[in-house]
Amino acid sequence: MCGICGIVGHKPASPIAFEALRRLEYRGYDSAGIATLTASGEIDRRRAAGKLDNLERVLRDNPLPGTTAIGHTRWATHGAPTENNAHPHEAGGVAIVHNGIIENFAELKKELEAKGRIFVTETDSETVAHLVDDYLQQGFEPRDAAFAAIKRLEGAYAIAMIFRHHEGLLIGARHGAPLAVGYGEGEMFLGSDSIALAPMARKMTYLEDGDWCELTPGHVRIFDMTGAEVSRPVQDLTFMAGQVGKDGYRHYMEKELHEHPSAIGQTLKRITDPASKRVVLPEMPFDPAQVPRITITACGSAYYAGMVGRYWLESLARIPVEIDVASEMRYREPPQPDRGVALLISQSGETADTLGVLRSLRKAGQSIVSVLNVEHSTMGRESDLVLGMDAGPEISVASTKAFTAQLTVLAALSIEFARARQKIDLAREERLTASLLDLPSRTAEVFARTKDIQTMAAVVAQARDVLYLGRGICTPIAFEGALKLKEISYIHAEAYAAGELKHGPISLIDQTVPVVAIAPSTILFDKTLSNLQEAKARGGRILAFTDAEGAKRLKDVAEQIVVMPDADAFVTPILYAIPVQMLAYEVALLKGTDVDQPRNLAKSVTVE
Repeated sequence: MCGICGIVGHKPASPIAFEALRRLEYRGYDSAGIATLTASGEIDRRRAAGKLDNLERVLRDNPLPGTTAIGHTRWATHGAPTENNAHPHEAGGVAIVHNGIIENFAELKKELEAKGRIFVTETDSETVAHLVDDYLQQGFEPRDAAFAAIKRLEGAYAIAMIFRHHEGLLIGARHGAPLAVGYGEGEMFLGSDSIALAPMARKMTYLEDGDWCELTPGHVRIFDMTGAEVSRPVQDLTFMAGQVGKDGYRHYMEKELHEHPSAIGQTLKRITDPASKRVVLPEMPFDPAQVPRITITACGSAYYAGMVGRYWLESLARIPVEIDVASEMRYREPPQPDRGVALLISQSGETADTLGVLRSLRKAGQSIVSVLNVEHSTMGRESDLVLGMDAGPEISVASTKAFTAQLTVLAALSIEFARARQKIDLAREERLTASLLDLPSRTAEVFARTKDIQTMAAVVAQARDVLYLGRGICTPIAFEGALKLKEISYIHAEAYAAGELKHGPISLIDQTVPVVAIAPSTILFDKTLSNLQEAKARGGRILAFTDAEGAKRLKDVAEQIVVMPDADAFVTPILYAIPVQMLAYEVALLKGTDVDQPRNLAKSVTVE
């Protein structure tokens, strides 16, 4: 959601804060601002609604001096995306930036208003600034005022604060929303994630839930909610510094689409042995042969990856699997079996709903396995087993390479479970693993189909509504395609299991509605073909992704066909995910939308 940065050192801080905000744009935002301490010790702010270019113009016309700063990109929750509601918020002797939702802000605001305090924004975050200043007015020192205030906050938050007449002091706190400390040369930083910190800091520490910290140039002290000083692991950050440029591509999404082969290949290096054609996963803290059920939960594209994982686990390992979106599962409280395993999937490892489910499933006695791109995230620290992927930083809001890396890990996990439960023999394990190892080269071939996908995009870009259809294990890929189209082109799209078409959705079909089919010849093709013929008979414009064999049989049904490389049916969902994402990208280009930062969306959703 919102992005936070903070700097305390000896260099002009505002330009550093602005560049950090640039690196946080991918999280999604609708306004931005920076506050510094001037030479006289006063707090000064610059804020702007809209994109960072607007803030840049404000700073160019009216620069911010000072070596201590906080910055913020806001994704609106309470109050419209206006300059007045933009962070940082100032009250008396403190300025704050906040990511999250203060659930008891109304109660606190009423209390503070009764003391005569005047609120000037519509946000919940302003309450934090007034609460801290209230303690300052009572004679508390800044560190004590901050601690007293955060102990009263309920909800999710990551907060950074600076204080009038306290040059070289920065206070941070986190609960439920990520915040990290960066270590520089004679300077210290706060950031929402490693991407914000990478160019500035050599090392970093992720704060844990309930941590708060005091930063001065070259030094940090970290405390827990009892006020006791604690130590947290320090990680090297130098390896990330050069990984987040566009490298000549027009958009981060275009770059990340082209990184599918390397993301899959790097992930496979961690989880397979090419010489023996065996899956090699970390030792599991349970016996897969004794697991009675797996519960999968995630959000967005990660949920669709989980749907594919369910097919693999059920068909290969013959193990019962339950799956639900995290925002629903955390409140359903379904009964869980003894010795059960919970499988959670998240790119960032900070997704609020998925993290909430993790904690409830742990209380229910389930072993926690998380598939993550950021292994040192909150979910990573709270899991029994982390299955990491090496997708690298993903900047575009719409997930691409992380999705196929998640699928790659889930495929390997399914093979591991099937082997442990003696549901596959060595020959089949080697064949399945070989098909995974062949994926990087197969996925690289997809980009030779770019012109065909662009031709298909010209049809989709003219539509108001689009239907996506799939069968069996390709149904989640239809869902992924529809989601991507909605996210970045703003065209209404829905996905269905193709067999459900005649149970209602077929009433939507006419000559204005493209029907995008994920139809490899190896997966229930005859059934899918019948469904597509039904759609064509109603005037639907059939656009198909299939292989050479499927293309022969679809030539009289489909208006356009993208012929995919041949691949084992086991890995087909991974392969076919790429062209449906490419289609959404090409449509978005034709529509002229903001591909990397689509409206109303955020990369890391750290609030409910």
